[in-house]
Formats: sequence, structure tokens, C-alpha cells
Amino acid sequence: MTPLVLDAGGLHPAITDPAVESVGFLNEALARYPDAISFAPGAPHASFVDAVDLDACVRRFVAHLERDRGLDAVRARRRVREYGPSRGIIGHLVAEALTRDHGFPVDESAVLITAGCQEGMLLAVRALCAGPGDLLAVVDPSFVGILGAARLLGVPVVPVPETAGGLDLDELRRLCRTARDAGRRVRALYVAPDHANPSGTVLDHATRLALLELAAREDLVLLEDIAYGFTGVPGAAPPSLKALDRDGRVVVLGTFAKVCLPGARVGFVVADQRVRDARTGRVTSLAGTMAALKTMVTVSTSAIAQAVIGGLLLQHGGSLAELGRLKAEVYRRNLALLLGALDRHLDDAGPGVSWNRPTGGFFVRMRIPVRADMGLLERCAREHRVLWTPMAPFYLGATGDNELRLACSYLDPPEIEEGARRLAGFLREVRTA
Repeated sequence: MTPLVLDAGGLHPAITDPAVESVGFLNEALARYPDAISFAPGAPHASFVDAVDLDACVRRFVAHLERDRGLDAVRARRRVREYGPSRGIIGHLVAEALTRDHGFPVDESAVLITAGCQEGMLLAVRALCAGPGDLLAVVDPSFVGILGAARLLGVPVVPVPETAGGLDLDELRRLCRTARDAGRRVRALYVAPDHANPSGTVLDHATRLALLELAAREDLVLLEDIAYGFTGVPGAAPPSLKALDRDGRVVVLGTFAKVCLPGARVGFVVADQRVRDARTGRVTSLAGTMAALKTMVTVSTSAIAQAVIGGLLLQHGGSLAELGRLKAEVYRRNLALLLGALDRHLDDAGPGVSWNRPTGGFFVRMRIPVRADMGLLERCAREHRVLWTPMAPFYLGATGDNELRLACSYLDPPEIEEGARRLAGFLREVRTA
């Protein structure tokens, strides 16, 4: 009997999406060149991950359930071992932490705990984009996860170019008008206002206010990704979009992967918008609506993983800011070291080589005079033992073909210096070829 062979053309087109293929290629390159210095993964530093005492975190959270939530010892232990509610079991801690640290009040009923921020993106796009006439706008370049979520769901995506202030509001306004004229609508905009992945861009205060005003006028929902906000200089960033929001336009997407433990795969959504069922008259929160969708995706987020995150929050006084404070100092140090190393080793790189100078986040964005594709990455890894991430998959168009992304969060200072030296040698070789 001949085994079944499926034609890729007959499967969902997201399977062969360039963004998906690029992630697979990078993973393969890491495996083939284990001695390479990798500027590819936007991962927390291993020392922070290694320092987490998983058992102690779970015990601390179980004790909290008994002491502060009124559960007896048996029910508290079972809470972290059994299936849990789709909304999650640490929503109260997340709500308290955000209220304390981020300048906007959060009720537990508005919080949904997700299997990583990626699931939050998927659920938010699915809930908001109801039909073929709904479009998702994204700041271009944008995190590949939101692009992938939209493609999996078949939601058309339109790009809003970046500007010095963060994004082109005139273009967003034009996109909304063009969509209306065609009988469609831009339903939501995905934006990371603070040290965005991959660009490192920060939206200035005036742009945030103007964006909120435009969202109210055009009936947009703003999906605010706050993953990298903790890495900035304390007090330097403007208030979050959610803190400035007066019209209920902002849904917050967050993750514990960057601030503490990526292996837990725990994220969260804050969606306090009201949803009314016209048939029953029942009113719930958007978070509750998304929780209903979640039951058909992952059912619930791992209770053990949530207990670990809950224990870490409790260990740091229930504060996200305190949980991320020392880590942010290391990431800002690494970013400064990378920028300094690039200045030293690429001072004679010649025309066509440039890079931005972010003040936070995990990444530096570099432009080079040749196409930064998978073939060039393979050659760089093979001949110079240094890895990076092509920027093209982060764009909807072809404008990122000559750009690459350098991540510095995972590396130690000597690796950053040596990696910059190797990269400089490679770029000089490419330039003179």
C-alpha cells in the first residue's frame, strides 16, 4: 500500500508562510552551528531562568490560596493539579500587579490568562474580526506572531508604516477611509508602544494621544502589546495607551516570558470592554467572550505553570515592576554593550551599513548593503560562526530585504563583544566581494 502524501498546496497557506519557514530555518541553523554566537533568539538571559525555584513558587502560591483566598489545604493543592477555569487562576494577582505598576485600574473580571501571549493575540483577533470585511492593521514592521495569528485565521492584514514618532497616523486614517469606501472596515490595530519587537521603537506621548483620538473617531480597537515595556529606563516612557485610554479602546496583551520564565508559557489579556448579547440581553466582558473561545483552543492554561508565575509575583510583593527590575538593568546593560561594540567594530563599515539606537527592549535593527536573506545567514553562520535574524518576515512588503535584527538579551558581555567583531568581519567581506 502506498503511504498517503499530502500536497502542501492543498493545506492551509500559513504552513508555507515565510515567517513560519524563517523560524524553522533559524532553529535548524542553531542546531547545525552550536558553536556560533547567536544574536537570533529574543529570549531572557539564562541566569534568570536558572534561578527560579519551581517547587518553592508552587508552594508559595498554594499557601496564598489558603491564606488569602479562603481555600482549605486539599482544595488549594487540587487547584494547581486539576483542570482549571478558562479565565485562569492568577487573574487576581495580575489585576493587582497591573493596577499597582501600570497606572490603570484593572478588575479581575477583565483578565484572561493565556497559554503565552501568542494565544492572546489569536483569541483577540478571532473575537474582534468577525467576517471577511474586517481587517487587522499592524505597525510595519511587526512581531511575526501577530502576522501569523491573522494568517491562520484568514484575517486580511494591512500595514501602517513606522515614523520617528512611532507610526504614520495619516496612513492609518487613509486605510480606514479606503476600507469604508470598499464596504469593509479596519477593526483593530496591533501596536507595541514601548521598545517594539523588532524595531525598538517607542511611541511618543503626542502620538499616543493622537492614536487614541483616531481610534475613537474611526471605531478602532487597539491591541497594545506591553511585553518589552519593563526594559526601558524607569520613568522615561510616556504612560501606556491603556493608562491614557478614556473610551475603552485598548486591549492589553502581555506575557511573563520576557519578565521571568519563558518555559511557563503564561501570558495575559486585559479586555474590559463590555459585550452585549442581543438575543439574551446578557452583558459580559470581552475577556469573558475570549475565555469562551479559549475553551475551544487550549481549554485552560496550565494550572501548574500559573502557580509558578503566581509564586514569582508573590515573591516580589505582587509587583510586575519589582519582578522585572534587576532583569531590566541587565538588558539595558547588554543593549549598551552591543551598541558600543557595533560602534567600535563597524566604524569603517562603509556606506549602506547603519543601525538604530533603541533605549530598551532586546533588539537592534541593522541595515546592510546586500540582501539579508536565509542564504546570507547560512553563509555568515558557516564562515564566521555568528547568527542573526532576517527582518523581511517582520514586514508585510519587501522593504525589509536589506535589514537584520540583532538580539542581545540572551548573551553575556564577552559574547556580545566577540559576536560584534565576527559580524563586522563578515560585513566587510560582503561589502568588498
